[in-house]
Amino acid sequence: MAEDTIISRGITIDGEISGSEPVVVEGTVKGKIALSATVTITNEGVVEADIETTQVQISGAMTGNVVASERVEITPEGRVVGDVRAPRILIADGAGFKGHIDMDVV
Repeated sequence: MAEDTIISRGITIDGEISGSEPVVVEGTVKGKIALSATVTITNEGVVEADIETTQVQISGAMTGNVVASERVEITPEGRVVGDVRAPRILIADGAGFKGHIDMDVV
């Protein structure tokens, strides 16, 4: 089992992240994230990017579109502006969301 790659607080990545291992965003990512693993955006995380992945959990601020082959979860602390496409979508009570939802099988 691989360990998560952590983009820690104070770090900003401007560009594209791709790969097959899980990523935890505690800092800032601008650009695009394309992974065949889970993406986790923590409370401190800020993502201004489109995400294409298997699963994503959003507890921070996200601006961009999300396409997930399995699941998208927006926690009560999460804020999303953008469109979400996944077969399973969970938006918790208290979460912020502005965009469109498409629950077609990806």
